[in-house]
Amino acid sequence: MGYLTLDSFAATCLFQLVSERYEKGSIILTSNKSYGDWGAIFADNVIASAILDRLLHHSTTINIKGESYRLKDKKKAGVVAAKSPGKEEA
Repeated sequence: MGYLTLDSFAATCLFQLVSERYEKGSIILTSNKSYGDWGAIFADNVIASAILDRLLHHSTTINIKGESYRLKDKKKAGVVAAKSPGKEEA
């Protein structure tokens, strides 16, 4: 969740899916956005809140921080510059 914004039809479909699965089965969802940014993903704070309400009830949230695993080999090969210690990305 978060790479692309969802139009209202897609947001409604996701809400219906989450609602149907709510308290009946598990959902594993990944996102590169914090919960506070989900209103922008759905372009609607109300539906974002409704989805999050159902997803977060009885949930476990795992926050993973660190460098991208996908870029590891590219950095090792010198294709992508490694981040210098103490320097911030622009």
